[in-house]
Amino acid sequence: MTSSRGRTLATAALAGAGAGLAGVAAMTALEKVEQAVLGRPSSYVPARTLKAVLGGDPSDAERPPAWNHAMHWGTGALVGTLHGVWAALGMRGPRAHLAHTAVRLATDQTLENATGIGAPPHTWPWREQAVDVAHKAVYSLVTGLVAERLVAPELESHRGRVSH
Repeated sequence: MTSSRGRTLATAALAGAGAGLAGVAAMTALEKVEQAVLGRPSSYVPARTLKAVLGGDPSDAERPPAWNHAMHWGTGALVGTLHGVWAALGMRGPRAHLAHTAVRLATDQTLENATGIGAPPHTWPWREQAVDVAHKAVYSLVTGLVAERLVAPELESHRGRVSH
């Protein structure tokens, strides 16, 4: 990889992290509205997951809001870097947003289940599954729209379009 390409990708990743923070802000706002309408309480699985990732052994009774925010915002920025890189590579639009939603869901579920804090989504009530997917889709859509606004597709390749 040339240093120019590496700099472009690093800059795109940084812009993606910022876009990810915008996505988390939108997701959090939607979550608060949804919770008020449905009467659903906040989940502290993200907080307990972060504590477990860092070597702790949190109980299911723990409800630390600062840890929840750290996990939400940190994961949002980290996974947002991918959308920034994709934008630079020309991977943009609805397909990228949908793929990014899957990446965000997979990231959360991998961490939650690897630590033993969460249960596989197929075991959740359908409403919990729908709410989680909707929130992550909003995150990914906003993250993608912001990243695509900030990052030009200057590394889009036209090679390999057909099988070799």
